[in-house]
Amino acid sequence: MIELTKKQCKPCEGGTAPLTETEAKALLQQTPAWSLHEGGTEIHRAYEFKNYYQTMAFVNALAWIAHREDHHPDIEVGYKRCHVRYSTHSIGGLSENDFICAAKIDALVP
Repeated sequence: MIELTKKQCKPCEGGTAPLTETEAKALLQQTPAWSLHEGGTEIHRAYEFKNYYQTMAFVNALAWIAHREDHHPDIEVGYKRCHVRYSTHSIGGLSENDFICAAKIDALVP
């Protein structure tokens, strides 16, 4: 199995089946800080920081990863927190791309 951080996202098109809940749970083992949303259609994680500057530095790094992978999360930003949600909207559920990006984002924080 190739480590998720070494993979690149691949385009998903309509007609591609989303991951099953079993497949998503298997990939979630490689991103254990993330949670599977009820129904198995998205993964999410909240990050906490010491201050606004660190929060925004994280958001900017996350945006760079999202741009490079061409796979974009839903992000909610507050003063010392950031909540990130991934789902592959074009297929109506999760794809491996969601887990690849989650793993790469986790590599940003100790």
